[in-house]
Amino acid sequence: MIASRWFSTAALIVSVAAVPAIGSISFAAPPRAAKPAAAGDAIRRVGPFQVAFRRDTGTLARLSPATEPAFDFVPSGRAAERSADGYVHLGDLHLRVRTGKGDWRDFSSAYRRRTVRALGTAGATLSASDITASMGEGIPLSVERHWVDDNGVFALRFTLTNRGSAPVEVGGLGMPMVFDNIITDRSLEQAHAGAVFVDPYVGADAGYLQVTRLNGKGPALLVVPEKGTPLEAYSPIVTAKEAPDSVLSDRSPRAQTAEGFYDWLVASKGFAEREWKAAGEQWNPPTAFTLAPGESRTIGIRFLEAPAIRAIEQILADHGRPVAVGLPGYVVPTDQPALLFLKSRSPVHRIESHPAGALTATVSGSVNGWQRYAVSSKGWGRARLSIIYADGSVGTIHYFVTKPLEQLHADLGRFSTTRQWTDDARDPFGRAPAILTYDREANEIVTQDHRVWIAGMSDEGGGGSWLAAIMKQLDNPDAGEVAKLERLIDETIVGKLQVADGPHAGGVRKSLFYYDPIKFPDAYDKDRDWTTWASWKKAQADDLGRSYNYPHVAAGHWVLYRLARNHQGLVRRHDWRWYLERAFQTSVAMMRDAPHYAQFGQMEGDIFVDILKDLKRENLAKEAAEMERLMRGRAEHWRTLAYPFGSEMAWDSTGQAEVYAWMRFFGWQKQADTTREVILGYDPTVPHWGYNGNARRYWDFLYAGKFPRIERQIHHYGSTLNAIPLFDAYRADPSDFHLLRVAYGGLMGGITNVDREGFSSAGFHSWPDRMAWDPYSGDYGMGYFGHVYAAATYLVDHPAFGWLGFGGTAVEQNGTVRIAPKDGARSRLFVAPAGAWLTLEAGKISSATYAPATGTIELVLDPATATTPLARLRIETTTKDGRRYRPDRGTEEREAYSIGLTAAPTRLVLTPR
Repeated sequence: MIASRWFSTAALIVSVAAVPAIGSISFAAPPRAAKPAAAGDAIRRVGPFQVAFRRDTGTLARLSPATEPAFDFVPSGRAAERSADGYVHLGDLHLRVRTGKGDWRDFSSAYRRRTVRALGTAGATLSASDITASMGEGIPLSVERHWVDDNGVFALRFTLTNRGSAPVEVGGLGMPMVFDNIITDRSLEQAHAGAVFVDPYVGADAGYLQVTRLNGKGPALLVVPEKGTPLEAYSPIVTAKEAPDSVLSDRSPRAQTAEGFYDWLVASKGFAEREWKAAGEQWNPPTAFTLAPGESRTIGIRFLEAPAIRAIEQILADHGRPVAVGLPGYVVPTDQPALLFLKSRSPVHRIESHPAGALTATVSGSVNGWQRYAVSSKGWGRARLSIIYADGSVGTIHYFVTKPLEQLHADLGRFSTTRQWTDDARDPFGRAPAILTYDREANEIVTQDHRVWIAGMSDEGGGGSWLAAIMKQLDNPDAGEVAKLERLIDETIVGKLQVADGPHAGGVRKSLFYYDPIKFPDAYDKDRDWTTWASWKKAQADDLGRSYNYPHVAAGHWVLYRLARNHQGLVRRHDWRWYLERAFQTSVAMMRDAPHYAQFGQMEGDIFVDILKDLKRENLAKEAAEMERLMRGRAEHWRTLAYPFGSEMAWDSTGQAEVYAWMRFFGWQKQADTTREVILGYDPTVPHWGYNGNARRYWDFLYAGKFPRIERQIHHYGSTLNAIPLFDAYRADPSDFHLLRVAYGGLMGGITNVDREGFSSAGFHSWPDRMAWDPYSGDYGMGYFGHVYAAATYLVDHPAFGWLGFGGTAVEQNGTVRIAPKDGARSRLFVAPAGAWLTLEAGKISSATYAPATGTIELVLDPATATTPLARLRIETTTKDGRRYRPDRGTEEREAYSIGLTAAPTRLVLTPR
């Protein structure tokens, strides 16, 4: 039997179905193609779409691209199973209202359906109904729904009318957004062909939804508001199981294979006063509106087609929608000014900051039809710009303000090696010395959790904290922290968490902590539930069969190898060869002791590519040949699959990065391109720090959070890990600016988890009833791995926006462009027009200057330090037409140049050949 994170099983299909918290999953069902609408309903062509309506309810039964009618954005393939009362559809409505000082009352057109009254369909109206009867008894408003062909644009409108004698306050007005995001009963191939994901831009009047296919291919669907229909909040619709008495619910189960549906909330004050009362600040201020007797209000949304994901902003602009492009993104360190480009039909009247003074947007001219603003920041945390247009509409752009990045990394290193450090030799589970999961709410180390791995230094939920502490040292080593981490590797990882010798040398256990009340009768909190599958016994905790535990350990060894090899006196316990050999041993052990899950891409799997490259550079030919043989076997298997992105889960966003890396390494570009596009299908760019570059994940709070539930996670580790292949793809093709924007959004989103003292959260709870960072550090270290691994500065010459810096500010002067990296590493620089990728294994870049006329690049390196007397510079040309560069000094060894540093800054000139 093969051991996974949760249980033992011999087959992935069986294992996924067995996950207790996930629900029943099967891959045996046939593909679910778009089905015809209910009997008697005609399929109609409206602009680029084919649409149809349910005859009984008047809700949407079909929304297919006319160019691909077999595909459907809505779950028409599940029409039969979702036809009963309590299942919401596009075209349903949720209301929360009150009269006078009475209580809020809820009404839903889906909860207990009643016959709707058909209305006339003259002119542009495709279907019209009075749905008041279906909203529920006692509703004080009448509700009409109109489906419209507005000059080739498909639209949905509701008109609410107060036909009573007293004013009615509307504190909740939600339109269920029901799209086919259900993966249940689909194979990976079927899911990538037929399912979609939905990403919101919660931008008030400028907000919209983008509905993208899992395969990343076009067309994409955009849902945009009509006048008076702001996307104020985007709230999950509770399931009937979660809230049996709720009228505003849906009967479809929420699971790892079905994220659930959401309400587009035009008004949300009624929820803010009840369910969200204890939550953090909402994305936009919750509002309500009042209808006087006889008064009506119409709201509506429009459906647009974008031919490709990269065309979304252009389509928005073509339809007169306000468009915002923040560069380099929406996470703003206080020492890095940002740029904001706005395009709109209505002029900008004014811009306001919330909190006041947190952001300052100053007009700095216009360029190619875009209004350009310089954005500066101060303070720390969430901030919002409200763009008030002359027509009275308001768009909100959401930022996160953080510290200068080198200070942030220092905070994390200090917090993890002090507040999270424990060295109690009496610990019955041998976790000493250790860096353990931290509970920020209780401000204490988590020494026990019924999900034992969280306190057991393995899995993602338990290994994240010590991995983050080690990764911090790669570009920002601190001698005191390194000394502690050497002890952790020597005394706790090797020999306890990792098998030290024998036939299973290098194997990694699932947890050091386990449940054994007979052996340790006083060790466990009696208020916790220790009866579930998650409370492993020792035999389960000792299992070596979960491959996902191996990259964490391999990365730890590899970082100490790099430090020992490229710095003097930082690493003292072993030489560089010892650490590199342990990294190799861990890689081989994964293939030997965890072969089942090793067939999938691993989170942090890029580390294996670097280990192999370093084995080759060190002329460890035997080890390199063995590792390449093992990794090629995995890659050749992936090459045979249309979508080789499986994992322990039915669908996942963890393995794509490693799959991409090996496809590129072995020269299989077609498969790399497929992987890149798949990532873009679940990784958006929108004007919101939380969703920009936020690679989709929605279940890992179950396994690493203090508040476990299936919920869209903001900047869980997928954000940074999926940025790695997108950065690589951009360096190969700098004309694809979309890749850089998404990648940088994920890179920077992944450090918003770090608070002002250096604590790092597993992720942000996006549901409006919480709106806060999870108190557990959990599996954040995997995300921090991705940030550290990919941190770099990018110098770009954009055809519309001009010279730009990602990770630093680009300044033109005297025919050159200068940039001073402030990316937190200052070790990697990509000069996009030259296709030059410059990386330092030791040393820091103080500034760089590029001369477009000659192609010359000048670097200024920091002075020498006691541990870094030499810089180690690697120069790669990543584009097909890029020229090769050579520095004016340095000795070439191990595919890099060693350059002596002095007490003064070192000037280095790179000339293209």
